[in-house]
Amino acid sequence: MKVILASASPRRKELLSLIVPEFDVIVSGVEELLKDGENLQEQVTNLAYAKAKDVFDKTSGDRIVIGSDTIVAKNGKIYGKPENEENAKQMIKALLADDRTHDVITGLCVIVEKNGEREVYKTFDEVKVFLKSMSNDEIDKWIATGHAMDKAAAYGIQNEFCVFVEKIDGNYTSVVGLPTHKLYDIIKKYNLN
Repeated sequence: MKVILASASPRRKELLSLIVPEFDVIVSGVEELLKDGENLQEQVTNLAYAKAKDVFDKTSGDRIVIGSDTIVAKNGKIYGKPENEENAKQMIKALLADDRTHDVITGLCVIVEKNGEREVYKTFDEVKVFLKSMSNDEIDKWIATGHAMDKAAAYGIQNEFCVFVEKIDGNYTSVVGLPTHKLYDIIKKYNLN
C-alpha cells in the first residue's frame, strides 16, 4: 500500500521515515488559514485534514495519505513563522515572558483507501514547552543562525535552540511536527512492514 506525506517539511519526512521505510511526498496546495470560532485544537486538526484531503483527492488506488499541522500558542495568541528577524526576536521574547512556557499543538489526519473502502482518522497532540531564560545576545545569536525564519514561533527544538528548552511535558515528535506515537497506532493496522 502506498504511503503519501502531504507535507514539504524535512522534519516531518525524517520522522515518517522512522516508521515507514518508503513513502512519497506530495505537497498540499492548501492555504493555511485559521478560522474564527474554532479552538486551537480544532484549527490544527482541520488544517491537517485539509492538507491530507487535498492530496488524497489528487491521487488514487490503495493509499495512506498523512497530513499534519502545528500551531505554537501562548496565552491564546498563535505564533506563526516570523516575517523578518525583528519579528523573530519579538516572538522569542514573548515566549520567554511570564512563566517561560507555551503550548505546541500538532494536528494529524490520516486518510486511508483500501479496496475501495475509505477511513479518516483525525486527532491532535498537545505539548507544554518550558524554556530557560535567554540573554539578548543569546537571542541575537540564535536568530543569526537563520534557522528561526522557517519555523512557527521562530524556533525548532531539534536544532541549536535545544539548549534553551528546559523540559517538555508531552511527546517530543509532536513538538517537531508529527506525532509519531499516534501516527504509528493508526497505520500499524495496515501491515506496512
